[in-house]
Amino acid sequence: MAGENHIVGELARLLGAQKVRGDEVSRTVYSQDATALFHGMPDVIVAPESTADVVTVVKYANEKKIPLIARGAGSNLSGATVPLNGGIVLTMSGMDKILEISKSELIARVQPGVTNLALDTEVAKENMRFVPDPGSRNVSTIGGNVATSAGGLRGLKYGTTMNYVLGLEAVLGTGEVIRTGGRLVKNVAGYDLTRLLVGSEGTLGIFTEITLALVPRPSISKYGVAYFENMSGAASAVEKVLSAGKLPSTLEFLDNKCIRAVEDFAHLNLDVNAGALLLFGDDGSGFEVENTVKEIAAIIESVTGCRAVTLAKDVAEAEALLYARRCSLPALARHGTVTILEDISVPRPAMAEVVNRIDALGTKHNLEIGTFGHAGDGNLHPTIVLDKNDTAALKRAEGALADIFALAIEFNGTITGEHGVGSAKLPYLRNQIGEIGMKVHRELKKVFDPNGILNPNRLGS
Repeated sequence: MAGENHIVGELARLLGAQKVRGDEVSRTVYSQDATALFHGMPDVIVAPESTADVVTVVKYANEKKIPLIARGAGSNLSGATVPLNGGIVLTMSGMDKILEISKSELIARVQPGVTNLALDTEVAKENMRFVPDPGSRNVSTIGGNVATSAGGLRGLKYGTTMNYVLGLEAVLGTGEVIRTGGRLVKNVAGYDLTRLLVGSEGTLGIFTEITLALVPRPSISKYGVAYFENMSGAASAVEKVLSAGKLPSTLEFLDNKCIRAVEDFAHLNLDVNAGALLLFGDDGSGFEVENTVKEIAAIIESVTGCRAVTLAKDVAEAEALLYARRCSLPALARHGTVTILEDISVPRPAMAEVVNRIDALGTKHNLEIGTFGHAGDGNLHPTIVLDKNDTAALKRAEGALADIFALAIEFNGTITGEHGVGSAKLPYLRNQIGEIGMKVHRELKKVFDPNGILNPNRLGS
C-alpha cells in the first residue's frame, strides 16, 4: 500500500512507538498463518494493550479506509488472518489477562489474547474446566477460538466454543464499542448478537473482552481404542454406541494412512494393518465412567469387522491414546513440505462412504490424502500432503479440494465444521448457503462495518 511509512508514523503518534512495528521482519512474520498457502504482506503491525487502543486503531483505519485484520496466534487453518490486501494487522496476543474467575457463577472473563490452555490451567485450580479443546489449544487464543467457533475432541458430548460464550465486548468497524450478552445463562433480550459475532472471523467486530461459561472439572477420564478391518466397521460402531444411548466425551477416528503415519512418527504400537482406528472415552465420576467405558467397549466389540478393543490401564496409556489422535497432523506432515488440512462435516450415517470416496479422490488426483477426525459428530479432516515445489501437485490439490467440498454438500454436510471459511473455503461458500444467504451476509457486514475495513474479501464480502 502506498504511503505505508506514513501509516506507521501516524499510528506511532496515536498509540506510542512501542506498540507499532513497520520493519520488514515483523511484517513478514504476520504475512501468513498456519495454512502456509496464503501470503500477504501487511503494512504495519499494531499490538494494542487495551480496548481504547483498539478503538483508536479502528477509527483511524475506518477514516483512512485501510484494511484491518485482528489476529491471535495465527494457528487457524483456513487462511482467515492473512492480510491479502495489506493494511494493518492488529495482533491481540498482548491483551492476555484473565480478568475474573467466578466459581459460584461458573464463568470467566478474559481478554482475547489468553490462550486456551492458560485459561483451562487457571480454572483447574478452582476445580473447573473450560471445555473447548481445539488441537492447537496450547497456543491458540480465546479470541481466535471465538472468532472461528473452534471445536475439538470434546464436541460430541459438550459442544463447541459457541456453546460457552456468554457475552462479548467488541469494537465495530466504525470504532464504536458494543457489549452483547452478559454473564447469565438465560438472557434473551433482543437479537442474539453474541452468537452472530461468534464465528464471524473478524469481519464484524474485534473482540476485546469475552465472558465464558465454565463447568465443574470431572473427577476421572478413561479411554480405549478399537481397530477395524475398514472404515465401515468403525462407522457402524459409532452408530451402535450412540443408538444405545451412550454419549462419550471422545469418539475419534484415524484411517489406515493416518495409523501408519502416526506409528512411524510416535511408535505407539498401533495396529498398522487395521483399516481404521476408533478412540473412545468418557469423563465424569469414577464409578459412572468406569461402567460407561466398559459398556461402550462391549458394544464396539460386537460390531462386525472389529479386530480388537483395548482399554487404557492407567493415565500414561490414556495419554498415549490421546496423543495418537492429536499427533495425526504432524505425523502426516512429515510426508511432504506442504500440508493442507481440511474439515468438512457430514451426517454420521454417511461418514464411512465419504471417507472411502475421499480415499478414491486421492487416487483420482494422484495425491496422498489421509483422513482423521471426530467420528462422533461426523467432522472429517482430509489431509493432503505434497511437495511445495511440485506445482502440478498443487494444481491437482485444488481439484481434489473442490471435489471434497462438493462431496460434503452432496451428503447434506458442510464445507467447514470447525476451522472456519477464511480464504481457503470462501470460493465454495456460495455453493452451500446460496445466493440469498450470501446477500444476507453482505448486508449484515454493512451494518457492523459500513466501509468494509475489517478482514475484507472474506465473509460478507
